[in-house]
Amino acid sequence: MIKTIHAIEGLSQWVGKAFGWCILILTLSVSYEVFVRYVLNSPTVWAFDMMVQMYGALFLMSGAYALAQDTHVRGDVLYRLFPVRWQARVDFVLYILFFFPGMFALFWYGWEIASDSWRYKEVSWNSPARIQIYFFKTLIPVAGALLMLQGLAEMARCWLAMRSGEWLPRIDDVKETEDMLMHMQEDHPEMFRAQAGGRGNE
Repeated sequence: MIKTIHAIEGLSQWVGKAFGWCILILTLSVSYEVFVRYVLNSPTVWAFDMMVQMYGALFLMSGAYALAQDTHVRGDVLYRLFPVRWQARVDFVLYILFFFPGMFALFWYGWEIASDSWRYKEVSWNSPARIQIYFFKTLIPVAGALLMLQGLAEMARCWLAMRSGEWLPRIDDVKETEDMLMHMQEDHPEMFRAQAGGRGNE
């Protein structure tokens, strides 16, 4: 089961990192548009659509990655005080009641939206460029499927935690600075005490 969980997490991470390159495309598109618009006085007709679709792709396809890294917003005022087994039980029930119905709706209706878009070769009406958007609408059901797959891995994590009383460690990846500092403080409290003492003497 652990190998399956890590395999699904690996897929979610790979997809998230692959679509992370949308940030670079967004940056270059905005920079180019600003240059030609304000320096050359020759704005493009495609930059706005490009930016909207790149951001949408990034937002959709990073959802499973964020879930695999446990970085979605969590209202954990009381949750963090529970023992691990109770945290796992709460998560397990909430995945069944709320997560999977929502993600199934995203997949099901996203599939219908994408199918309609492909059928009449939908183009954007936001600009004269009339960029094709049926490719990007395909990402809606794909994102729903990836989130449901990662959700199964999260439920498997909950099952293991309910039995063992410990959370299965996640695959290491980029972490927020504050999270890194918190872990460093847990692992090396003497170093932080020494630093605090040094600042107090100053």
